[in-house]
This record gives sequence, C-alpha cells and structure tokens, in this order.
Amino acid sequence: MCEFKIIKKNDGSQIGEDITLLGYTENYDFLFRDILGTGQKLDSALILEVNTLNQTTTIIEHPLVKDFLKIITSNQIKKTEIDEFQKKLNEIKKSL
Repeated sequence: MCEFKIIKKNDGSQIGEDITLLGYTENYDFLFRDILGTGQKLDSALILEVNTLNQTTTIIEHPLVKDFLKIITSNQIKKTEIDEFQKKLNEIKKSL
C-alpha cells in the first residue's frame, strides 16, 4: 500500500504523512486521511503532483482554488458565482 507525505508548495512544509486517502469533499474542500483514518481538510487547495516513486503529494493553497473547482465541476453554476470569481481575479490583478 502506498502512503504519502503531503507537501505544501507554498512554503515547502510537510503537513501530513502516512496519507492513504486524498480527495475533495462535495464542498470542494481538500481532504486527506492517514493510515489510522484521521483526517484533515484544507479550505482551498489543489493537488499539483502525486509522485509514487518518492511517495509525496504536492499541493498548493490559494483562495481562488475552491471557487475555480466549483466553476469547472458544477453543472448548475450561476452567473453571480462567475462574476464573484472574476471580481476576485481583478483584485489580484490590481495588486500586481
């Protein structure tokens, strides 16, 4: 059985080990559980890489991830949700 370490690309920190389950909840929270079944959730994270050779999973946290996942996976997205996402993008653009 493969057990992974979870590494945050944002700062290089390890936030989990002996992880056997990775996925997303119905609310687009990133969920991971260790071999004992103990779980953690991250509010807005994206899996960047799963490496079975060194048994690591690299994730990135960003406030836009959750909204992006909702937009691309939902069959019933509302125009207001897209407008809100675009507003957040514009705020980031202004800060550059």
